[in-house]
Amino acid sequence: MTSKKLHPSVEKFKEFAQKHPKMVKEVRSGKASWQELYEDWYLLGEEDPRFDPYREEPLKKEAQDKGDMKWMNQIGGMLKNMDANQMQQHINQLSQAIGSIQGVLAQFQGGNSTRGSAASSSADSKPKNPFSFRKD
Repeated sequence: MTSKKLHPSVEKFKEFAQKHPKMVKEVRSGKASWQELYEDWYLLGEEDPRFDPYREEPLKKEAQDKGDMKWMNQIGGMLKNMDANQMQQHINQLSQAIGSIQGVLAQFQGGNSTRGSAASSSADSKPKNPFSFRKD
C-alpha cells in the first residue's frame, strides 16, 4: 500500500505537533481539534503566543524584542530614505487639496444666504446642510 504525499505545510505542522506533546493531549481530551490548531498555526505562525500553553518553555521576551527591533529598524530605514523636499511638496499639495475642498463646502453653505428673500432669513436660524433633500 502506498502512502499519500501530504502538503508541505501539513508536514511542517505535524513536526510542530510532535515537538509539543501538550497539544496532542488537548486534542485527545476533546478541548481542541486538529483543524482548529492547524488553521491557527498556519495563519499566526508557530511563534504566536497562542501556542505558549503547549510549549515546555514559553518564547523568551528577548526573541519577541528582536522582532520589535527589526520593525523599528525598518521604519528607521524608511525615514532615512525619505527626501525632505519631496515630502514638503506632498504636504503642500495635500494642503491645497484640503483648501479646495473647504472652498467648495463654503460655496454650498454660503450659496443660499446671497439671495435676499424672506425664506433665506428663516433658513439662517437653522443649521445648513449642503446635502439636504426636499420632499415632494
